[in-house]
Amino acid sequence: MSVQDNLIKASHLIDMNDIIREGNPTLRQEGLDVTLPLSDEDIILGEKMLAFLRHSQDPVMSEKLGLRGGVGIAAPQLDISKKIIACLVPKEFDTEEAAEMTSDAYRLATIMYNAKIVAHSVQDAALADGEGCLSVDRDVPGYVVRHARVTVEYIDKNGDTQRLKLRGYDAMVVQHEIDHTNGIMFYDRINEANPFAIKEGMLIIE
Repeated sequence: MSVQDNLIKASHLIDMNDIIREGNPTLRQEGLDVTLPLSDEDIILGEKMLAFLRHSQDPVMSEKLGLRGGVGIAAPQLDISKKIIACLVPKEFDTEEAAEMTSDAYRLATIMYNAKIVAHSVQDAALADGEGCLSVDRDVPGYVVRHARVTVEYIDKNGDTQRLKLRGYDAMVVQHEIDHTNGIMFYDRINEANPFAIKEGMLIIE
């Protein structure tokens, strides 16, 4: 049974044991484009990846399954060298009441196949607190330099081509996951000589 066959079994919930860690060669390979029309197996895998992110952000499920919280995951992190990513970025609310008043708790909830950046800003940006990764079990300090704004083209689960303009934190998350499908780790984008160097005009996102 292949890795993907095992992950998409109806009874299986993706957990931390399914996620490979740095040093595994799959993380350094460029993922293969997903073939179209999408197979049922690839559609189910995408749904399972999004479900993992929901579980990781749910206090009860994350404790039950022993999950680290995540806002994005890519198929190569599951030892599947394909260009499939899932992103789930929750909205921020001032109060619990405000959160309960909306039916949509997420700013970004998407599964992307063959995602690629087709346009980006000249301005760079980085998260003030740096980045983490489900495949990296250590803290790597420094600014991860990315594009402040990007336009991403991808195939959705219905097989349709979509374009999405992203900025700020959402743009950082999607770029992190697209990097995974190209064999790039977040710390590759940290200035080795000066991890907290700020280029002229660079946006620091709090």
